[in-house]
Amino acid sequence: MNPDRFQHFAAIDWSGAAGERHRGIAVALCSTGGNAPELVRPGHRWSRPEVLEWLLNELPGETLVGFDMGISLAHADAGGFFPGWAESPDSARELWAMIDRICADDPHLSASSLVNHPEAARHFRRHGGREGDLFGGGRGRFRVTERAQEGMGCRPYSNFNLVGAAQVGKSSLTGMRLLHQLDTRLPVWPIDPLPESGSVVVEIYTTIAAMAAGRRTGASKIHDFADLSIALATLGSAAVEGSGAITDHAADALITAAWLRNAAHDPTLWAPAGLTPEIAKTEGWTFGAA
Repeated sequence: MNPDRFQHFAAIDWSGAAGERHRGIAVALCSTGGNAPELVRPGHRWSRPEVLEWLLNELPGETLVGFDMGISLAHADAGGFFPGWAESPDSARELWAMIDRICADDPHLSASSLVNHPEAARHFRRHGGREGDLFGGGRGRFRVTERAQEGMGCRPYSNFNLVGAAQVGKSSLTGMRLLHQLDTRLPVWPIDPLPESGSVVVEIYTTIAAMAAGRRTGASKIHDFADLSIALATLGSAAVEGSGAITDHAADALITAAWLRNAAHDPTLWAPAGLTPEIAKTEGWTFGAA
């Protein structure tokens, strides 16, 4: 394992919203050194399939790619993703395959067919006050890595929760369809071992990057270039040219790309205490959660 080999660092702010193109998707990229990160296709409204094509066909070599989404669902807390359902998968990759199969007719890598599936729906909190009888109550079920995030002062949301402005369940489910369609052409750590060469995808939580850039957990979002410059400087990065307003999606991607450039070289982040082989296989991990 040689994480120092990465030459490029990409961060993708993802979206699970309905429709083809999304203001909530932003892609940022930087290389080694202290140069400013840059938005890929600035001003472009990405579709989810376009991000997949970019990863497969345009990604620079030796890139560490961070996706702001959950790469799996809670498993360890209940001994399965969907306890009581005979078709509940045994691994994250099998989960991705099942979601993509059930949602094969859903356009734009959406995942409506899964959350409306009579068995799967029992585990999700959906709009209109529809809470499945196996959702678990309260804030829902959490992965081991999300409990580690809580220990850092973050406030993660359950990937089984599909309600509220801060929910991440929809983006996670759509993202799992993309991960399945990558079809091992890009390994996904830690579900896949960190290879000796080539690009790798990891899960990120942009709040962790924002905290490293000097932001408070309750005020991690940035909306103007002045605050963005301060955050990037804290990470040892040159400023992004511009003034005035910037979307928080673009700012999240830019800051997280610069953070990945620093964090990738920390060996402790590749071996967090809670990451067992079984957790790696089923739930995965958020890079930077310790």
